Amino acid sequence: MSTIALAAPAPQRTRLRLTVRGRRVLAGLAALPLAAGAFVAILGGGSALGSGEQGAGAGSFETVTAQAGDSLWSIAERVAPEADPRDVVDSITSLNQLGGSGIEAGQSIAIPTAYSAG
Repeated sequence: MSTIALAAPAPQRTRLRLTVRGRRVLAGLAALPLAAGAFVAILGGGSALGSGEQGAGAGSFETVTAQAGDSLWSIAERVAPEADPRDVVDSITSLNQLGGSGIEAGQSIAIPTAYSAG
């Protein structure tokens, strides 16, 4: 009797397939560290602002109270007579986050340190 050796079939390699749900889960897991980092940064930044501690930028300006008839131009000429009033008005507008050039009597206007010392 002769025996015939049969070769075992080669194992088939299956290809990994991700379903739509699997892709969403994988994307969510990849984005999780970014979301956690943003969350920690937001909480850390808010606590520094809310703590009331004076940082490096705190106290870097003086304030002037606007009088009746004052404009940003007249305040700029008064606080920095040697500087170009356009530059001073631009700095004051930027520092105070003013939407326009109108100010009201009694309004407290912050003056940048570069001009308040002069």
